[in-house]
Amino acid sequence: RRVHGKGVIVDKDFSHPQMPKELKDVKLAILTCPFEPPKPKTTHKLDVKTVEDYKLLQNYERETFEAMIKQIKDTGATLAICQWGFDDEANHLLLSNELPAVRWVGGPEIELIAIATGGRIVPRFSELTAAKLGKAGIVRELAFGTTKERMLVIEECANSNAVTIFLRGGNKMIIEEAKRSMHDALCVVRNLVKDNRIVYGGGASELACSIAVSKKANTVASIEQYALHAFADALEAIPMALAQNSGFSLIKTVADIKSKQVLENNTHLGIDCMNNGTNDMKAQNVIETLVAKKQQITLASQVVRMVLKIDDVRTVGEH
Repeated sequence: RRVHGKGVIVDKDFSHPQMPKELKDVKLAILTCPFEPPKPKTTHKLDVKTVEDYKLLQNYERETFEAMIKQIKDTGATLAICQWGFDDEANHLLLSNELPAVRWVGGPEIELIAIATGGRIVPRFSELTAAKLGKAGIVRELAFGTTKERMLVIEECANSNAVTIFLRGGNKMIIEEAKRSMHDALCVVRNLVKDNRIVYGGGASELACSIAVSKKANTVASIEQYALHAFADALEAIPMALAQNSGFSLIKTVADIKSKQVLENNTHLGIDCMNNGTNDMKAQNVIETLVAKKQQITLASQVVRMVLKIDDVRTVGEH
């Protein structure tokens, strides 16, 4: 299963189960400072000897939490994103003061939220101002699957370029395969952004290159002609592999398409792997990026050159 949207998905939920599951027109206070009473910087010891001392300490903690919550609300914030955690008492006070919060948000996620919402990360409460708040149209909690795993979705962010792709699967192997497929797809998009030129797949571009190299070889009088013919034959390895994997006759299929490319002067013709009834890869919308195809051929050529430089090769089993 794949979920994607314009915004950020965080593997967290609201700190209290009674907090609202959806917020609109949200202003986020992004905090990396501890949500707790200040502690002395030096080694210290606190002795609580009486009930009155304990109550004084409890009151001090509650008043400190209430002051922190008031400071957040005074800036206009309607949601607190905290890198660190806070105890149950602070959580109850946040609920009582109608300030939803999310705790234990990791550093990379904090940065993504700040970038997406246009907010500033606040390392100290004293530095929190209205100008440093992030903005989002909707913040909602989603539940997935039978286990009701909860995640937080921040949508309609100030930075509309922020997009999250969320992949789910039955087991880890499926997730990893989906991640690899998504990575490959994003690499294709990246290549098109760098260079929007394309070639046609199904072995069409390799056959067209093979024909062009063979023609060039016939005009070379030196011994290099044999190297060019060998390179042209090597280019046919891809269409032959496609024909074999599709259950076609290797030599006959490749020879027929190669002949059609020459007779019709159509470089779009390739292997009809899906049996769609046409060898025209343009009609089937089977394309590859020119950048990727150039890299494939260049890398294969470099590997061959490296092998040719080797004086001797030891195969498995030789002693």
